Amino acid sequence: MAPIAIYLLLIIILLPLFGLLFGARPKSDPRWPSGPRPLPIVGNLHMLGRLPHRALTKLAQEYGPIMSLRLGHVPTIVVSSPRAAELFLKQYDAVFASRPIFQASVYMSYGAKGIAFTPYGDFWRRARRMCTLHLLTQAKVESFEGLRTSEIEVAVRRLVEAAAAREVVDVGERVGELVEGIVFKMLVGKSMEEDKRYDWKGVVREGVALAGAFNLADFVPYLAPLDLQGLTRKIKAVSKAADEMAENIIEDHLKGEDFGQQTDIVGTMLAIMANPNSEFFSTFDRENVKAIMLDLFVGGIDSSLQTIMWALSALTKHPRVMKLLQEELDAKIGKHRMVLESDLPKLAYLDMVVKETFRLYPVGPLLVPHESMEDVIVDGHMIPKKSRVIINFWAIGRDPNVWSKNAEDFYPERFMGREIDVRGRDFELIPFGAGRRGCPGIHLGLMTVKIVLAQLVHCFNWELPNGVRPEEVDMIEEFGLAMSRVNKLLAIPSYRLLDTHS
Repeated sequence: MAPIAIYLLLIIILLPLFGLLFGARPKSDPRWPSGPRPLPIVGNLHMLGRLPHRALTKLAQEYGPIMSLRLGHVPTIVVSSPRAAELFLKQYDAVFASRPIFQASVYMSYGAKGIAFTPYGDFWRRARRMCTLHLLTQAKVESFEGLRTSEIEVAVRRLVEAAAAREVVDVGERVGELVEGIVFKMLVGKSMEEDKRYDWKGVVREGVALAGAFNLADFVPYLAPLDLQGLTRKIKAVSKAADEMAENIIEDHLKGEDFGQQTDIVGTMLAIMANPNSEFFSTFDRENVKAIMLDLFVGGIDSSLQTIMWALSALTKHPRVMKLLQEELDAKIGKHRMVLESDLPKLAYLDMVVKETFRLYPVGPLLVPHESMEDVIVDGHMIPKKSRVIINFWAIGRDPNVWSKNAEDFYPERFMGREIDVRGRDFELIPFGAGRRGCPGIHLGLMTVKIVLAQLVHCFNWELPNGVRPEEVDMIEEFGLAMSRVNKLLAIPSYRLLDTHS
């Protein structure tokens, strides 16, 4: 996508035509939070830059932890402190439990009929109930342990071959293949390689990229028909391909002789919805199934993948932390076997490394936006109905008032002796959100991240190629639906265990 500035320039050209009709108007309520003055039409969009989480952090330092913006025509509140986040996501959770509608969710989630981007209401409550009671329970996630173990063993064998050949590997590509394999099999019961009808990987990755792209249509609706960025055309094309994939997945399940006994997540969902005695019978249609399925694809793959990559990058850049983690693994597991999922609860330093990764390199730096369902006064500020609320988790994670003067350092020991929970209870660390809209797949996400990261660190040492020093590993991020690294992480693995793979 071309730089945002180009599109903003195109809009500004239209100012003489639309300025009088859509120009900035004075605030009607003095209790509206303070913030930078908006321009006509574009509002404060021009201030976001390439990395909005960083730009909003700087603005909040001037205007405070509850700051107002106008993004295009959308009144927006940016929240940048744990206390403010607790107000919006706990004390006034019922008011801010809805989601704004985005063009990508309209096309790729069948009019927002899934979970993540669906406005608050009866359908969303039923969909979330299905996930929390049947699809993403701790027991359901743990039932796939054998599947995860099998996929990880295949990935380790391939990396052992690369290690023997002293091959420089694209770590992100290898981790991506592993996570995609795990999530795809959990969801549909087979691997991507077993079905050659579609480019599953390509469609999912393109969908994630488009869903996270800056789209003018979401902020200046009357420009949507012009499709200035060409995003609408691309979204429709990916949506069509994803729909064909989802239709075939559903048909394969319905035609299977074992329908009703299928244990994968899609099979479980279809069986529940086809059961006349189920509370979900006749309340969901085919589009709901496909929308939920695609939400789980995106949420299950990209967030876990990027978290693992940020953690591996940080460990590679900080050999001291890598050494301490490997020492814990050697002491608790031993070098004679791989890590088992039952080992994870006793790996305290691994838990600290994951928390520090969530804090410093959140894959959702601005979380998923909320929308107010009524007028409400929060901490003395009037927040009108239909205001968009952005939680700047990136700013919270790097706030020296919360994390001390070394807030910018990767230092897992900061969590030693501190009972900070990542499930939405402690608002200084909310990678999965909090309140009603907290992610229902927390257990799946944590399990995937921890077991894959532990295995890769326990089984291999990672040497940087071409004489690159650890301190030269860059941590440059790219904003999107899930914040990713700009540059590839390249490394040479060397096998460090004493079992039959060596």
